[in-house]
Amino acid sequence: MSAVPTPMRDSVPAQTLAQKLVARAAGRSHVEPGEIVTCRVDLAMMHDSGGPRRVKPMLDRLGAKVWDPDKVVVVTDHYVPAYDDESRAIVQIARDWVKSAGVARFHDTEGICHVVVPQQGYLRPGMFAVGGDSHSPTGGAFGAYMFGVGATEMLGVLVTGEIWLKVPHTLRMAWNGRLAPGVSAKDMMLFLCTRFGMDGGQYQAVEYAGPAVQALSMQERMTLSNMTAELGAQAGLVAPDEVTRAWLAGTGEGADGVDTAPWHTDAGAPLLADHAFDAGALAPQVAEPHSPAHGRDAADLRGVAINLAYVGACTGAKLDDLRMAAQVLRGRRVARGVRLLVAPASLQDQQRARDEGVLGALLEAGAELLPTSCGACSGYGAHTFGPDVVAISTTARNFKGRMGSAEARIYLGSPWTVAASAVAGRVADPREMLQ
Repeated sequence: MSAVPTPMRDSVPAQTLAQKLVARAAGRSHVEPGEIVTCRVDLAMMHDSGGPRRVKPMLDRLGAKVWDPDKVVVVTDHYVPAYDDESRAIVQIARDWVKSAGVARFHDTEGICHVVVPQQGYLRPGMFAVGGDSHSPTGGAFGAYMFGVGATEMLGVLVTGEIWLKVPHTLRMAWNGRLAPGVSAKDMMLFLCTRFGMDGGQYQAVEYAGPAVQALSMQERMTLSNMTAELGAQAGLVAPDEVTRAWLAGTGEGADGVDTAPWHTDAGAPLLADHAFDAGALAPQVAEPHSPAHGRDAADLRGVAINLAYVGACTGAKLDDLRMAAQVLRGRRVARGVRLLVAPASLQDQQRARDEGVLGALLEAGAELLPTSCGACSGYGAHTFGPDVVAISTTARNFKGRMGSAEARIYLGSPWTVAASAVAGRVADPREMLQ
């Protein structure tokens, strides 16, 4: 992959990271928040649910072709493993379409798109990308401007390679200090969702900054950017650094030509809001039904009994997430009457977890291994939740009925918290098991 051009800096006023990324895509030296610009798309990502089965009929009606198949990525993750005629048909549409459209970047049943795409090295600092899924802001963890679009907008991108955008304002969420053991990026996001609400991002750009964010692993940063969707923002950005470069060096396309230096917010750049938080004071968080914005300290809910714990989804079953769960579960067993379901976010992470002994620790504790797919998070498959379920889950959302029955009660927590709760048989503060 060729290097992403750096922004033009001659006599340019101070800009946020979001402004720089949009300006680069618009072919401009500078853009102002509120402007309407047309941006060139570097990457368009789709999955089986909202991708080819939606856009193919529209492309056919227009008699149109994909503007650049090399800039399109398709991942099957929602309707896999296919278990009925409808799901088999949906997945087959994707398989047939990528061949006819000449799309070589096709990842079939390899895991969840938001994890598979970065693992393949498709995202680079400075890129401008769109995805056919609301959690596409995950790409912002790499210093790329990435956001979700619907099928009609994706059609326009596929035909023209461009999309219009209202230049966003930036809300900075600076986390000072360092997270305590047992506290993760998921806890940060549940706290922010509760503090600001699910429309607190105002469909602008949120930038996560500060020493606690810089200390996070790449996969933890992905959790921050991913759950920007739950904040109601368009994009969730982390300025790239050596952590980013090290991650990219281990991906499919490597880190050649990656320049992280230009992609940061300048001192004095205009911010819509600038919030600061003490990471060291944050306790493990749990969101009560039926919203990620219903967060409380896990210790406040320790009387809530559960009968299911779910470690899955793009926010909760990456390799780092599986490691967290295993850290709690080693030498322990899941409580009687509780099922612990584990659905790794990608085949790559599942294999690495197996090689490290992480997967073995989960299974020895009594976990049931599920396929690497969106699974229950998207309300699909044989393991959706029934009406009698009281679950704690690592997923990003716990909306009523999303993961199965509208009568199910779903709590949200970090992998540490979910694993600790599985052992306790009730909502638990994981710090009690990490001492």
